[in-house]
Amino acid sequence: MAKKQQASKSKRQIIREQRLRRQRQQRLITILAVSIGAIAIAAILIIPSLTPVGEIIQITPVERPMVDGTALGEDDAPVLVEVWEDFQCPACRNFSEDVEPQIVDNYVATGKVRYVYRHYPFLDDRSISNESDQAANASMCAAEQGRFWDYHDILFANWNSENAGAFSDKRLVAYAEALGLDMDSFNSCFRANRYKEQIDKDLADGNVAGVSGTPSLFVNGEQIAPGFVPSYAQVSQAIETALASSGN
Repeated sequence: MAKKQQASKSKRQIIREQRLRRQRQQRLITILAVSIGAIAIAAILIIPSLTPVGEIIQITPVERPMVDGTALGEDDAPVLVEVWEDFQCPACRNFSEDVEPQIVDNYVATGKVRYVYRHYPFLDDRSISNESDQAANASMCAAEQGRFWDYHDILFANWNSENAGAFSDKRLVAYAEALGLDMDSFNSCFRANRYKEQIDKDLADGNVAGVSGTPSLFVNGEQIAPGFVPSYAQVSQAIETALASSGN
């Protein structure tokens, strides 16, 4: 009887030891996974600050009519054109280079349109790099010095792909330096993320308006070519219709 009890205890002991070993192994695996994840995140955050800034494509500032922060044109123009964009968006880059100048030359400069840039930073939502948000942040710090549109241009000129370091913090600062901004003022603004509330409001307003991608353009509150990049012909037709409705 004593031998049976001893054998039974031995089996229980073996099972208990096996369970403890499995628990220890699971804890070690968990600790290892967390450590690897922490190292990976640290590398992503630290490595960009250690790498060289790289080449900066310079721009020649373009004269724009009646610059007012992120807006162009007369405040009381009969037609309001609003465009929601993400600086990391390649379609936004194409729109800003091809369509936007025609709108500015033909309608903003003639006093018929007030053109407003709205922030819609979303392409970094699944990335820890925050390049869309930080580019918006930096652009507003440039706007504080009356240079939003120059910074807008240098961002698009230096874009190369999404969440790949083109808009790392170090490069965003370098763009400001390339434009000759007051760097003490810019850096203070940039570090504080001073315009986060305004950027978040643009994003929220875009969601309410029905923005689901960028660029999204609205003429007097009506979206033009939703789901597609609007052509100049489409925008011009919408503007002309709005002008006719307003008696202009």
